[in-house]
Parts: sequence; C-alpha cells; structure tokens
Amino acid sequence: MSDDEDYLDKSSAAGRMGKAAEYLVAASCILATQGELNVSTSLVDDEGVDLVFHRRGSSATLAVQVKARMSTGVQVQQGRLMAFVRSQTFQPRDDLDMLFVAVDVERGAVMQAWLIPSGVFGEMVGEPNSRGRYRFSASMKLDSKDRWSPYRLSAGELPRRVLARLEELEKTG
Repeated sequence: MSDDEDYLDKSSAAGRMGKAAEYLVAASCILATQGELNVSTSLVDDEGVDLVFHRRGSSATLAVQVKARMSTGVQVQQGRLMAFVRSQTFQPRDDLDMLFVAVDVERGAVMQAWLIPSGVFGEMVGEPNSRGRYRFSASMKLDSKDRWSPYRLSAGELPRRVLARLEELEKTG
C-alpha cells in the first residue's frame, strides 16, 4: 500500500485537512469570481460529492468530488499528485467533475488542480485496483505532458474553468 493510498489511516488530522481543502477551494472560487460562483456543501458525502457549484442567476449546477493532497506529503514534495477514488461511490454523470488539488499548507493556498469531467475520468482511469479504487496519478511539473496535463490548472485558472463547465452544462441542460 502506498503512502497516499492509506493517507486517511495515517493521520487523525487528515479528515480535518481534507475538509479544510474543500472549503479553501470553495472560498477561493467565490472570491475570484467576485461572488458570481456560489458553492454548497454536503452534510454527508457518501455519494462522492463534496461541493456543488452554481452561477448566480442560473439553475445549472456542477457537483464536484474533491481529492486533496497536502504539500507536506512525500508525493507532492516529489512533484506528483496521487489519489484514489472509491469505485463504490464513483458514478459518472454529465454534472459531476473530479477535482484533484495540491494544497500548500504553509500558505493555505491551492498549488495546482486538475478538474476532470467524471465521464472523461471514468474512460481514462481504467479498471479499479483489487481494493476497488481508481488510481489518479499526475505530474505537477508544468512541462509534463502526462495524460492528465490537459486538465491541469493553476489556482487562478480553477474558478474560470468551473464557470466554463457551468456554461457547458447550461447549454446542454
């Protein structure tokens, strides 16, 4: 089992840190769009949805499952973000995206993010491992051309990409 695979088992603060990262993403998206984006959170995330984005004055919503890794983790320090998605809760649909974020814990800021429509994620990730988990592994190096690089975003690009995804959903909706 890798360091990241049993991340939640290693630290009693991991759940707290993950929830803080979700709120960090939510708050930064609201602030960066000057309130055009709004975000709702789930009381229980047993369906794999952590945040629900919507644009002011629109009915379209984008559900997002967030997988955060901290700058204190070995993988992130080595320039890689690795996370696992449970197959039991992963149900691809048009209005669900996967958001993988690397968080700089000293600055309390998003370092990099990957926002991937769940259908695309499901097609690209392959079969779950023996523990029923899909493995996401992406390079954080800006010159990397791994398969996830088209979805890699800076912290500043993330809110604009969420708005663009909502616009796509409004058109198809």
